[in-house]
Amino acid sequence: MNRTHISLYYLCTYLLLGGFVLLFFPAEGLKLFFATGDYGTVFPRVAGMLLAGLGMVIVAIIYTRSEALYPTTLVVRTFFLACLAAFYWMTNDPLFLVLLGIVGFGFVLTLTSYLLDRKHQA
Repeated sequence: MNRTHISLYYLCTYLLLGGFVLLFFPAEGLKLFFATGDYGTVFPRVAGMLLAGLGMVIVAIIYTRSEALYPTTLVVRTFFLACLAAFYWMTNDPLFLVLLGIVGFGFVLTLTSYLLDRKHQA
């Protein structure tokens, strides 16, 4: 599962960076993600806290090489992708397209890595 392990570095990087940017610089972070909606100052910070917390969990998965949790990262991101698509459909805010791209790229990266690793093990 070496490829999958490496692909999770992208996941923890965008979760931690995006999370801390939204937590400490919410207005700038929303501009960086091309947001057009008004999200106030507290909600982006809450979202940043949650993203950074998820990033810390992914760091622990990477550190412990918890291969049993690798598929879970794909399931969670499938849920996130469906929600982000629905949020874009409801708001037409480019923020959600940017997030779809970031999460979608990581999903494809991890899924491809996971399938290649499983094929290699067989």
